[in-house]
Amino acid sequence: MRGKKNIDTTLRKLRISRIILPICIGISVVCYLFWSHFDIQAFKSIDWGYQVFAWLLLGVLFYVIRHLAYSYRLFILSDKKLSLRKSAELIFIWEFATTISPTSLGGSAVAMIFLSLERLKTARAVTIVLYTIVLDTFFFVVSVPLLLTILGLNVIRPEIFTWDDMNGYGITFFIVFAIMLTYGFIFYYGLFHRPDQIKKLMAFFARRRILRRYKEKLIQTGQDIENSSRRLRAKSPDLHIKAILATFTAWIFKFALMFCIIYAFIDTVPRTLYHTFMIYGRYETMWAITAASPTPGGSGLAEYLFGGFYSDYVPLSLAVVVAFTWRIIAYYTYLMAGVIIVPAWIRKIYNRKKSVNLGE
Repeated sequence: MRGKKNIDTTLRKLRISRIILPICIGISVVCYLFWSHFDIQAFKSIDWGYQVFAWLLLGVLFYVIRHLAYSYRLFILSDKKLSLRKSAELIFIWEFATTISPTSLGGSAVAMIFLSLERLKTARAVTIVLYTIVLDTFFFVVSVPLLLTILGLNVIRPEIFTWDDMNGYGITFFIVFAIMLTYGFIFYYGLFHRPDQIKKLMAFFARRRILRRYKEKLIQTGQDIENSSRRLRAKSPDLHIKAILATFTAWIFKFALMFCIIYAFIDTVPRTLYHTFMIYGRYETMWAITAASPTPGGSGLAEYLFGGFYSDYVPLSLAVVVAFTWRIIAYYTYLMAGVIIVPAWIRKIYNRKKSVNLGE
């Protein structure tokens, strides 16, 4: 009965009908941009030679590598209790949950549920998700200052060169970055230094009247997280190094997709190291801003902001074509994959639970 309730909860969070909203928002914005900015002559000027498809294929390859890096991270963090194949499947579901949630944390919340359904203890699932948040935050702690140091404030937006040029986009970026650092540090501190504080936090929630029905589960989860944290800290440095490398690989190849897309369509952009890193860096800052979007997966906002963030690289007349291609690879692919993978996964989990119950 308990397993059935967990499955029903996951179904409510991952129901396929929820893809309609982000698709409608995204397509509506794309249609508006096509209507207001699309230039058929500029589109015809694109040289549809082999280099376009070569760059696009490279971009797709980068996203495959990103997916495999995340899968490997989940594989090692689960102590190999999840196979690489199973980890790859779960990353598809995790990413799908993110595409239909207002923020990436929404996807992480669902991840705790479906990881626990995959024969992982709830505490282990929670620990894995919290640790991935710590690892992701660590990537930005390293990469953002590095990009700002090498490329300057212009990496945030084309019009920002000095602190006097700072506008709403720049301020939003630094606010989101500060929030990211804050919750990343809290989770790091809780997992690696004071897991007893997480235990106390769970006990605090358990005493709330609205959560009274979950009191025992919350208290037990707090205790389990404390034990899991102890085991996590006892792991060999190799595991943490591998997890960090997998995290960095996933994020780097995610953001590297952008220069593949731009180089595919805009042959006037110089293929230099500086411009490659600038295009890459702008994707980081744009992602941080869209991560705060109230729309599912940043749909609509991402397509709309693209032209402004890359106005010095992509003509406005072609921005909608480049942006839509980018979103197809980076966003809609996971949205569509979820339609296929999630129902099959739910049925498999349900049948497994049913078999166990019948065996009892």
